[in-house]
Amino acid sequence: MALLLDLGLDPALLAGVDQTIFLVGRVTEEQKNSYRVLTEAGRIWARAAGRLLHAAATREALPAVGDFVLLRRDTVVAADDDGDVPAWSHVEGILPRRSVLKRKAAGGVTVEQILAANVDVVFVVNSLNRDLSERRIERYLLAIWESGAVPVLLLSKADLVTDRDELLARVATVAMGAATHAVSTVTGEGLDVVRGYLGRGRTAALIGSSGVGKSTLLNTLLGSEALATQAIRAWDDKGRHTTTHRSLWLLPDQGGVLLDTPGMREFMPWDAAEAVGEAFADVEQVAQRCRFADCTHRSEPDCAVREALASGALAAERLESYGKLQKEQAYLARKQDVRLAAAERKKWKQITKTNRARYRAKG
Repeated sequence: MALLLDLGLDPALLAGVDQTIFLVGRVTEEQKNSYRVLTEAGRIWARAAGRLLHAAATREALPAVGDFVLLRRDTVVAADDDGDVPAWSHVEGILPRRSVLKRKAAGGVTVEQILAANVDVVFVVNSLNRDLSERRIERYLLAIWESGAVPVLLLSKADLVTDRDELLARVATVAMGAATHAVSTVTGEGLDVVRGYLGRGRTAALIGSSGVGKSTLLNTLLGSEALATQAIRAWDDKGRHTTTHRSLWLLPDQGGVLLDTPGMREFMPWDAAEAVGEAFADVEQVAQRCRFADCTHRSEPDCAVREALASGALAAERLESYGKLQKEQAYLARKQDVRLAAAERKKWKQITKTNRARYRAKG
């Protein structure tokens, strides 16, 4: 139980679990429908049980990195000297989540991807050099606030810039209430502040684009070179991609766990239509002053948005980002409705097929 508490498990979740049948663990790694689960018995490789797969209507019903899961004890093989198990266990259930960080999966498919579950704080890492992007920060923060976790902005490579105050002012316009800290793994600036968010039973995650310094920061917090890192490219001042999959790491000194994620070239928040309005309250408050409720902010008279753009009270980039996110969320909602309807039809078709087979067998 001590290990599970270190990993962040709420003991109240075990009230209805028969621990003589189930072994509780936390998913620390996911690779092609297989999961590495850390338990009191060691690290165990597992796959979702057939019953769990059959009942899953969406990706959210399947295990993800950060989940606390139930493994059938009769499928668990004793761990070897390295903590691995040379056999597959079965994930029979997922304990309730306190937070779920999601995005649209990369590529053309319109499905959700769970980046992390049961995370308390998410560090959004964005370098202060040429890779700084307010638009990317907006998207990350939108998804994190919607997830139930708390976002913290870490502006890395602070030792490489001279115009820090100007850059911090730019970030402040899109911070959405998130705490913001400049950090440097070279000088050590801000690292004690970062450690203050960590501790026994707490889970933090690192997200950001490739090369912003997530792996270097994780190695610094771990006190070891657990992950490979690469130097900044001289020609564009950017780092190189090193992390290839999501994984949880135990923090030996301050306690708690830290989740590292691969760099993401694109990031579209999932199921965050309501959050868009909250995150862009400044835009919506201006739009409410337009003469027409359905104003498109293009050619209508008495358009408060155009007036705000002209006076500089509203940045054109922020308005453009707001409109783009609104369109994306509307598109995802339409596609999701179609997909869920198809999944429901498929489910009932299978149930009907099974019932017919049973009827024939009785006859």
